Amino acid sequence: MKDELAVLEYTDVSIESRGLMVPVRLKLSDQGISYRNVKTGKVENLNSSEIEVVNWQRLGGSYGLRIFTESGNLFRFGGFKDSEQSKLEKFFKNTYGKTMSEKEFSVKGWNYGAAKFEGAVLSFDVGSMPAFEVPLNHASGCTTGKNEVTLEFHQHDDAAINLMEMRFHIPTSELAGDDPVESFQQRVMAKASVITATGDALAIFREVQCLTPRGRYDIKVYPSFIQLHGKTFDFKIPVTTVLRLFLLPHLDQRQHFFVVSLDPPIKQGQTRYPYLILLFSGDDSDTLELPLTEEELQEKYEGRLEKEMSGPQFELISKMFRGTCNRKIITPGNFMGHSGTPAISCSYKAAAGYLYPLERGLIYVHKPPVHIRFDEISSVNFARSGSTTRSFDFEVEVKNGVINTFSSIEKGEYNRLFDYVNQKKLRIKNRGKMEMGGRKDDFADSDADEPDPYMRRVREEAKERDDDDEEDSSEDEDFAPGEEGSDVAEEYDSYAGDSSESGGDSEAGSEEGEKKKKEKKERVC
Repeated sequence: MKDELAVLEYTDVSIESRGLMVPVRLKLSDQGISYRNVKTGKVENLNSSEIEVVNWQRLGGSYGLRIFTESGNLFRFGGFKDSEQSKLEKFFKNTYGKTMSEKEFSVKGWNYGAAKFEGAVLSFDVGSMPAFEVPLNHASGCTTGKNEVTLEFHQHDDAAINLMEMRFHIPTSELAGDDPVESFQQRVMAKASVITATGDALAIFREVQCLTPRGRYDIKVYPSFIQLHGKTFDFKIPVTTVLRLFLLPHLDQRQHFFVVSLDPPIKQGQTRYPYLILLFSGDDSDTLELPLTEEELQEKYEGRLEKEMSGPQFELISKMFRGTCNRKIITPGNFMGHSGTPAISCSYKAAAGYLYPLERGLIYVHKPPVHIRFDEISSVNFARSGSTTRSFDFEVEVKNGVINTFSSIEKGEYNRLFDYVNQKKLRIKNRGKMEMGGRKDDFADSDADEPDPYMRRVREEAKERDDDDEEDSSEDEDFAPGEEGSDVAEEYDSYAGDSSESGGDSEAGSEEGEKKKKEKKERVC
């Protein structure tokens, strides 16, 4: 934590997100509050003018910060120490002019109380104090029965235990005037995170090829969400769940990948898709005319969209996503591979794909898609690819210990990838150990790799002696050529001579060997 010039920073706190406390890095300054998701890297900002109420409360076994905004939204940050209360109280008083009061909760354990709505928050009060609060933007639906209301909640994929639903019973004695059950449901649904298609779509793209999830989908872009309509499945993607947009050229320079990073991911049964990958041909072009006036476009989208647009389809759909989601489109930087494109052909988990070095990370498409930010990387490693030296492996180790291996990369990409890693100042684990194109590789390339350890040792000895002759016949030529019957004896004698070099009678042993050779020659003659 740092405290410099009315700035507070906390690196070990968390924020409540759909029933889970997600680790974030929190920064409080005179401009407002910003927090960065440690896992996804997504940055959210809260202007100081939006803050209405600030409270200090117990949260998740420790102390937390409760912030209620003018728009009715609730933000709760946990993981603070008790000693931070006075420092935060002074900061909010001096910087924002807000008094941070301590919020008490009822711990009686009663299940009977009063439900109160304040903005987008449902508070269940027991007596004069709340027992718990429910942010209604975590609710996915609300159904009613006889004297009963059921709230259904969005599920968090990283949570070990999820709250599925919560039921409220309204006694019959309270049924007077307007139906309170229906009124309760309407107030919940007005603030719940439920996607409903109202009005016309801004743009429609027909039969777009989608690699993940696989199939062809009609893509309808609405102001608040994006709908994918296929033959079997439909998906609705809120624009607030879009993390990043990538536009990547294919290796053949005729197609383009458009990658949409999502959090939370879309689901198809039990399968989750954190990335939406579209494939476009460079020959496909289209024309769009948005059903909005120039004033509406300027007011809602701040000039990010134009009323009439034409061009290649991948450019149009990337502009629509950028305008509605308010996210920048990430493209490959200055890196250029051996093929003349930013794509590096490789394999990941037995599937072939393409690795794209970016300005602030690496992305692999398409099965499965992998995005690694530089701040996640612990080190990289260049390794030999199996038994061949015509390719190499590129291993990326992240800070949580997981190693992502991109294998079967062509040898021509090594120098470019090595320079890229050096330029980005990433730590190379085996710097100086792997020499692509060195003497060892040249020798290994001359013959097929041999798994036999004896043959490998013979080759190493041959390389040390710098003997360029054939290994099979080099030793036989030292003995009597053309004499077929003497091969076994000569080999035996040569080994015997080598083993007797350390003894004192080595010369006598050699003379006896020569006499035996002469006697054998006379017998043959």
